[in-house]
Amino acid sequence: MTQFHIYSGEQLIGQSELEFGDPPMGVAFGKFTPTPAYANIQSQVISLTGKNQASLHLSACLHSGEALEAVGGVCIADYSAEFGEDGLEVSVLGISSPVYEHLFPHHVAAYERQFPAPG
Repeated sequence: MTQFHIYSGEQLIGQSELEFGDPPMGVAFGKFTPTPAYANIQSQVISLTGKNQASLHLSACLHSGEALEAVGGVCIADYSAEFGEDGLEVSVLGISSPVYEHLFPHHVAAYERQFPAPG
């Protein structure tokens, strides 16, 4: 799977494979694996979990450094105090259709399998 780098401004704070998704909504999400730099913003993320995180200037980039355009932004849910490393998740919201289909064909295929063509 493709590895995505998660930034706060110019600082690399973690990575994710964005292994889950909702293709019609243009949403990709997955386990967030933080770098040591995440500690610099973790308390802010915790206080903003479930709220607007625009002030954190979060973004997702491909391993090549190319930014993943997401009109809805990037957000992190941090419930690590309760669930340990399994309590960290990142979501990328509002990825356009052609880009989504190119980067996440497995999400699209899984979604389409839910609705078999009539035959």
